[in-house]
Amino acid sequence: MILVLGSINADLFFAVDRLPARGETVLSPSVVIRPGGKGANQAAAAARAGAATAFFGCVGDDSVADDVLAALAEAGCDVSGVRRAPGATGTAMVVVESGGENLIVVASGANRQVASDLLPADRLDGSATLVCQMEIPAEQTVLALRRARSAGARTVLNLAPAGAIPTAALADVDVLIVNRLEAVSLESGAGVPLDLARTLARRHGLTCVVTLGGDGALAVEPDGTAWSIGTLPVRAVDTVGAGDAFVGVLAASLDGGDILPDALRRASVAAGLACTVEGAMPSLPDRSAIAARLNDLAPARPLD
Repeated sequence: MILVLGSINADLFFAVDRLPARGETVLSPSVVIRPGGKGANQAAAAARAGAATAFFGCVGDDSVADDVLAALAEAGCDVSGVRRAPGATGTAMVVVESGGENLIVVASGANRQVASDLLPADRLDGSATLVCQMEIPAEQTVLALRRARSAGARTVLNLAPAGAIPTAALADVDVLIVNRLEAVSLESGAGVPLDLARTLARRHGLTCVVTLGGDGALAVEPDGTAWSIGTLPVRAVDTVGAGDAFVGVLAASLDGGDILPDALRRASVAAGLACTVEGAMPSLPDRSAIAARLNDLAPARPLD
């Protein structure tokens, strides 16, 4: 069972020929509103990959709350643990250029009201996998990880967006997922991804996964075993949601009993497929789509 404590947003998408420079205005022909938020996206990715998934978070009392909740429920998530808070639902401005790269600004809104106590104690046990990110108050993420670890659940932390978190909190994390910059924020050094992953895995007794964009991802287990996975060959339309697809499907695969190299392969295929469709939540592939493309990506290979 996947439990996700995190953010849920209404995403406002602007398509542009190129991303603006500092102080520059660029024109977009239209704006499209879609459901999003890192927590909701990762929950939807896990559910579409076949995992029983429940999402816990907050929406506002505005007109968009029902729409974003309906989209998450349609993806297969249990949303009965979502609380309504006074004020606005979280909103993100997503600007996507023609090549697929993007920039994002998030107004947290009701996501600032998310608390660890939204997670019911009777669902935190050895059969659960808790997935957290950094779009809700950091102290609540820390509390949730501690509660889950104490209850025997597997814990997954995606340190995105990069934010301050007490180093001691990593003792409550089983799987840490970061990109290059997020890894450096936790561990000073030369910034070599494999070295950073080895250090984080050894120092905190966790599995560290570093995503590398177009270069795939690597992972180091607590015993030092390291893996590398490539990327699915696709024509990228929009990279928004690719990282969340990776996290959600990795968590779902591990929760379903897959070993790490197999989970990495499924997650990387999902991330690649997410780049072929516009939007965050709408781009997340289902289990059959992932299975259909698994043979198009070589298995994860061990690293010395």
